[in-house]
Amino acid sequence: MELYNIIDKNCCSVSLSSKTKQDVLHELASLAVQNEKLGEFGVDAIYQGLKQRESDGSTGFGDGVALPHMRLKGLDQFLVFIATSKHGVEFDSIDKKKVHLIFTIIGPAEQVNEHVQILASISRALTTTQIKKELLLAKTSGVLYETFLKSVEQSIDATAPRRKMKLMYVVLYLEEFLYHILEYFIQEGIDGATIIESSGMGAYISNIPLFATFIGFFNERKNQSKTIMALVPEDREQEIVEGIEKITGDLDKKEGAMIITTEVSLYRGSMKIMG
Repeated sequence: MELYNIIDKNCCSVSLSSKTKQDVLHELASLAVQNEKLGEFGVDAIYQGLKQRESDGSTGFGDGVALPHMRLKGLDQFLVFIATSKHGVEFDSIDKKKVHLIFTIIGPAEQVNEHVQILASISRALTTTQIKKELLLAKTSGVLYETFLKSVEQSIDATAPRRKMKLMYVVLYLEEFLYHILEYFIQEGIDGATIIESSGMGAYISNIPLFATFIGFFNERKNQSKTIMALVPEDREQEIVEGIEKITGDLDKKEGAMIITTEVSLYRGSMKIMG
């Protein structure tokens, strides 16, 4: 079972406010119901399940990390989400340290083996101190989500299937949108975008005598465009398009910007350091 299929970004949080174990379990239950499937069960049922599991022994396994989990009868799929606490939570951890990084796992009551496999996968992904630091430094739930999934991809067997990606082109004639879109990408954990400067066809056909008079009244700067190229997760393609259109407006109803995505058959390496 691939972790990227069961982690719900909408339930992730970088701003847990609770300071006691019982309060944070209730806060986690409130986050869990943001998922459509778990919303049907309600906050109290999930809180009671997490609380019952903790009564059997703390899931705070040390070094500032906890993995509260439960099995829920009637649920037909797994949910995993991540939350961080700046101030830390007393969690009865084995090393007595406060917990700052919490992974919550909720799954079907019958799928015990799968539950154990997910616990092992998360534990394996957290073997380095660096990934924990990166997760705790995340400023938004989008960065938290993407940072962890990238660490998972790096920790799995190279022959295992990788997360499917799309190559997204955002062509902009209106430069005022550029920095807002780049800021949005950073907030959503999409790093390493490349920006290409180019010219629209108006810059060329204005030199053709037949069109020169007709095109001449255009401001020359409007013929200059910038194209943002970035790899985006296939499962988040529509969400990211909608996020861009919150900045630009409905692109089907205005001129000056366009989004294109294409399939990616292979990708290796990262542009993260290059920015």
